[in-house]
Amino acid sequence: MSTFYTFIRHKTTRMHYPIYMNKKSTYKPIFLLLIFFHLIVFQSCDSNKELYISTSFHEPATEGLRFIYSEDGLIWDTIPGIWLKPIVGNQKVLRDPSIAKTPDGVFHLVWTSSWKGDLGFGYAESKDLIHWSKPRLIEVMKNEPTTINVWAPDIFYDNENNQFVVVWASCVPGKFPDGVEEIENNHRLYYITTKDFKTISDTKLLYEPGFSSIDATIVKRESSDYVLVFKDNTRPNRNLKIAFATSPTGPYRAPSTTFSEDFVEGPTVIKKDNDYLIYFDEYKTSTYGAVKTNDFIHFQNISNKISVPVGHKHGTIFKAPATIISNLKKYYELNHQYK
Repeated sequence: MSTFYTFIRHKTTRMHYPIYMNKKSTYKPIFLLLIFFHLIVFQSCDSNKELYISTSFHEPATEGLRFIYSEDGLIWDTIPGIWLKPIVGNQKVLRDPSIAKTPDGVFHLVWTSSWKGDLGFGYAESKDLIHWSKPRLIEVMKNEPTTINVWAPDIFYDNENNQFVVVWASCVPGKFPDGVEEIENNHRLYYITTKDFKTISDTKLLYEPGFSSIDATIVKRESSDYVLVFKDNTRPNRNLKIAFATSPTGPYRAPSTTFSEDFVEGPTVIKKDNDYLIYFDEYKTSTYGAVKTNDFIHFQNISNKISVPVGHKHGTIFKAPATIISNLKKYYELNHQYK
């Protein structure tokens, strides 16, 4: 019986597999089993792959939660769709969305719900970034009724104590020396801890650097080694600085000199290889900037190496399985293909 070889090409791996055939094109079972095995292995590898994903919003922040994603942490693309509508707070906006994932696979989201007038921030949770719990307002400044605002809550999961630390900026007129800021623009950084966003600790002051501060994010390098990246909101600075501590809740040491240009906000930090990348929103030019560091002391500007889609505003960068991102895209396509 004469035989010959042909090949099939797997679309994802681009590998070619030999198939032993006779003139009647009957496949040998052993080769079919081999192909099946390879397909399963490669599909499993694809599903375990993690990509970078970031929360985002578009001005004027009335539409809701958006996402962008990246394979390399540098070049970003849009995930179409709005995934959570802002329905809490006086002004019902969704700004500064920050997200953290717990070991049980649940994503926890917090955000600024109003420019002024709220004593708390928005909160919701999801297992897939598609379906969300009903948003709630977490009132963290109710014991300070003169509070002007609750800005830019940033959520950090403390895996050593199995709890969340949420840090935000609030202005309580007259609570701190005015300095160069107007009395209603003199912010400080506060925090709460919680395990479930139902039982919440008392609100405490996180950091007092001696000047108006907003937009803080906590980074853990290793046990007893934490970094606070935050914005000096005094005029004319409005730039980013660093402080170090041995605990996520402080006490944080004296602030560094600035490492960014002026007129930036909303820092978020990712670990890439042996370096940390700090992204920030350059709001005067409606662009994104970034620096690279391996010690949070020396910084290299890499803004010319990143690309963020126009219109997207600052959020939190985190890693998620590639399947999460593909499911978001599929869900959007299925719900918009006939619209």
